[in-house]
Amino acid sequence: INLWKKTMNNIEQTLSIIKPDAIERNLDSEIKKEFINKGFKITKEKKIQLTKSEAEEFYKVHETKPFYNDLCTYLSSGPIVVMILEKEDAVIANREFMGATDPKKAEEGTLRKKFGVSIDKNSVHGSDSVENAKIEINFFFKD
Repeated sequence: INLWKKTMNNIEQTLSIIKPDAIERNLDSEIKKEFINKGFKITKEKKIQLTKSEAEEFYKVHETKPFYNDLCTYLSSGPIVVMILEKEDAVIANREFMGATDPKKAEEGTLRKKFGVSIDKNSVHGSDSVENAKIEINFFFKD
């Protein structure tokens, strides 16, 4: 029983976003299947369209960076699918599965290698830490 309990302790939630470029190309179902095949459980999901100011609030951590405005414009440029993914060590598992930000540098088998168009239009977003996952999930799924 102890062994089982220990394994269950590593079950995490992370936020995943299927970005406008992937939705535009009708890849949301295919990307969701990829997550499920990789052992993720999608516990909640919804398709939404952010306003520019909502995107700015969401990406606030990047507001000092040169790409901030373009990133916010892009995320609010079309519908997105936001999902809560659950799996053992979900944050790191999702980061690895997404691949490098630049699809050209992403490893084979990663989502960005398979679906990404460019460094800006890289099809998916995932939380970068357990702390940010909680903040990002709360941003989209306030109970």
